[in-house]
Amino acid sequence: MNAHILSHAVRRTVVLTATAGLLTAGLLTGAASADSPAAGHDGAAGPRAACAYYNGTALTVYGQRNARVSQAQCLLANRRYLPWEDVTGYFGPKTRAAVKKFQSQHHLTADGKVGKKTWKALYA
Repeated sequence: MNAHILSHAVRRTVVLTATAGLLTAGLLTGAASADSPAAGHDGAAGPRAACAYYNGTALTVYGQRNARVSQAQCLLANRRYLPWEDVTGYFGPKTRAAVKKFQSQHHLTADGKVGKKTWKALYA
C-alpha cells in the first residue's frame, strides 16, 4: 500500500475513532446530535461536541483535506450549518456553502475561506 493511501486511511480512522468516542461519551447527544432535527443556526440549543482536531487559525480553503478542515466542519456542525455526516476532513462544496452562510450571518466577508476572523467567530 503506498504511503499516501495509508496516511489517508490512518487520518480517516482517527476521525472516525474520535467521533465514535464522542458518541460513546454522550457528547453528541441532544440538540447537537445528527439524529436531532435542526432547530436553526444559532448554536445555542443543547450540548455541543468537543471539537479537538485543530486549535489554530491558519487559512483553510476549498480543496484541502486535513485536521483544520475537520475542526472547521465540527464547529460548523455544532452550530447546525453543516450536518454531522459531512464532517469528513475534506473541504468540498458543502463545507464552502456552510462557511459562506456562517460568514454572512456573522457579518464577515462571505468568501468561503476560513481565515483568522472566521476562526475567531467559529470559536466564540
